[in-house]
Amino acid sequence: TDMEKKEEEIEQLRMDCEHFRARLETAQADCMREKKEKLDLRQQLNEAKQQLLQQAEYCTGMGAVVCTLLWGVSSNAEAVKTILGGVNMVEKFFTITAQTMESFVNSLSEDMIQQDLDSDENQFVLALAGIVTNVAALASGREFLVSSSRELLDTMMYLLGNMKLGLCTKFKVLMLMSLYNVSINLKGLKYISERPGFIPLLGWLLNDPDTEVCLHALRLLQSLLLEPEVLAKSASAMRDALPFQRIIELSKSRNADLQTLAKELLEDLKILEYEA
Repeated sequence: TDMEKKEEEIEQLRMDCEHFRARLETAQADCMREKKEKLDLRQQLNEAKQQLLQQAEYCTGMGAVVCTLLWGVSSNAEAVKTILGGVNMVEKFFTITAQTMESFVNSLSEDMIQQDLDSDENQFVLALAGIVTNVAALASGREFLVSSSRELLDTMMYLLGNMKLGLCTKFKVLMLMSLYNVSINLKGLKYISERPGFIPLLGWLLNDPDTEVCLHALRLLQSLLLEPEVLAKSASAMRDALPFQRIIELSKSRNADLQTLAKELLEDLKILEYEA
């Protein structure tokens, strides 16, 4: 009787063993199938990444070409008026411009000394900044930017304060030129001068090793000084934040334009002593 029971137990164990072996084979087959599926998915993902990279390069190249052409066209006043006629599309264009500029600056590495000036990405953002500069050179363009594209103005001021001194100098110059053009509009001048940290930003930019950046920062600063209403609100910040010693150094620059403007600005800044 004991032997029969043992044989039954052994038979049951044998059946269990066969059952588990079948399950193991099924599991192994499922595992192999999943590995193959994962391998196929990884290959598809790599192909998709490659296609996305190619599309991004194509879009960047196309954007650089189209915007460079538009930059040239926008130097014509009548062309700018035509562009501004499509209000909804223009607003969208300037919103995308702000996003593209910010994305470009965020992509710059911390230890970057000089970017590739010939790259499509660099040409793309330069062309966008150039278009904004040309639009702002026209009275109707300035009014449009101040009324409908303040996000772009805020982005440019933010980016100017978040790029290393000496880096992306041409890009900085174009943005400073845009802000200067906007400052010709009284409403625009009031808006940018009232942005938090704007006066310290100009003071910081005056330490840039590039003479063009310093020149256009001085021009923008002079716009603030020449408008009494704006000066009254900004005088205290100017006394606290402006690097007067640096401006004196610039007044002795070998660059004739920079030297002249710095000397003029030093004369204009004397009014702060009377304000004090």
